[in-house]
Amino acid sequence: MWTEIVSADALVSSGREILLNDLKFSESERPIVAQLFTGHPEKMRQAAALVQSLGFDGLDINMGCPDRTVEKQHAGAALLKDLLRAKEIIRAARQGAPRLPISVKTRTGYNKNEIDTLIPALLEEGVAAIIIHTRTRKEMSSVPARWEAVERAVALRDSFGGRARAKTLIIGNGDVKGLAEAREKAERYGCDGVMLGRAIFGNPFLFRNKNVLSESEGHYIPTIEEKLKVMVEHTKLFEEIFGQTKSFAVMKKHFKAYAGGFDGARELRMELMEAKSSTGVEAIVKNFLSSKV
Repeated sequence: MWTEIVSADALVSSGREILLNDLKFSESERPIVAQLFTGHPEKMRQAAALVQSLGFDGLDINMGCPDRTVEKQHAGAALLKDLLRAKEIIRAARQGAPRLPISVKTRTGYNKNEIDTLIPALLEEGVAAIIIHTRTRKEMSSVPARWEAVERAVALRDSFGGRARAKTLIIGNGDVKGLAEAREKAERYGCDGVMLGRAIFGNPFLFRNKNVLSESEGHYIPTIEEKLKVMVEHTKLFEEIFGQTKSFAVMKKHFKAYAGGFDGARELRMELMEAKSSTGVEAIVKNFLSSKV
């Protein structure tokens, strides 16, 4: 499990307490990796020490986020244009958290595919894993994922030799919708693992399929009632954990994901978009389900 992206700069500032909510986790989520972004090595060193003290199993440096506010801080995808700074940040993370494996989540390049330059530069730092989102920063998500880049990264790792060949994992990411597809991608492109991101939106049931080896074995398919009840539970947990620090509007993207693919979903989504609390969401869902009886 990876946390959402969290600012290392903010974690070592006076506003730390608010962001610590983003780093909460339960024992059932292990192994869990804290994902941080920054453009400042010293901030990363301090934040890495905090992450280690919080009991995380790993630390991931985000080098792929295309958000402009992140890039203005010389962080996220902006580090693809400044590999010297990226290397300094990796070293700072290792200094701050010497007991944790350090990984990097990145893209194939900024404006064009730069795998042949990027991967060796990261391997030189001896990172534990490189997670590759198979598009450039410029492409965002407007083109299909280019998984051939993962295959190339594996070849570069294998030819690099030494510690990297033995230690550095190559993990692919992009457009994978389930565990069976992830296993197929890993086998086809030779990578050590596959990261799922958007696949989990509206589908926490994905984890019930952890032993599914192929599409033919089938997946657990929840009923509409099950999906909506989990959506309500999700909303209540959001309020409980983030109610004082984040806008309830954050839940709208989740409502869109949960409420889809069944009769009446569009009308249900429209109602959910107007909800202001978990109480309102629960009432809307109860009304919807009772109308279907």
